[in-house]
Amino acid sequence: MKKLLVLIISCVLLMTLSACGGDNSSANSSNSGVTDTGVAPSEEIVIKATNYTFDQKEYRIKKGDTVKIVFENEAGNHGVLIPGLELQLDKKHPSKVITADKAGEYEIICSVFCGSGHSGMISKLIIE
Repeated sequence: MKKLLVLIISCVLLMTLSACGGDNSSANSSNSGVTDTGVAPSEEIVIKATNYTFDQKEYRIKKGDTVKIVFENEAGNHGVLIPGLELQLDKKHPSKVITADKAGEYEIICSVFCGSGHSGMISKLIIE
């Protein structure tokens, strides 16, 4: 009886530790070409959103640069999603420092349904 109880407690403890442990660094460094860094950014871009539009058609950064991307919601209720880079910014998480490791053009879309013009709220991030 004691051996069974010890076995059950051991299994529960093992499952608990395996659920809590582990290295989650791969979530920040996926194949998207963007890595979260602990380095101070050399550049900052600000993406401003108003009703049904972003303030610029294109935002440009250089490949390899460490950049702070900041989201500012000026009018309405919006968010920023860059699916190709797995990057999302909103009121709770308005900025992120990244290193752009993969050149290309990435679509920027509004991540919060904001009304009739929502589907046209598109811009571009170009990593050169």
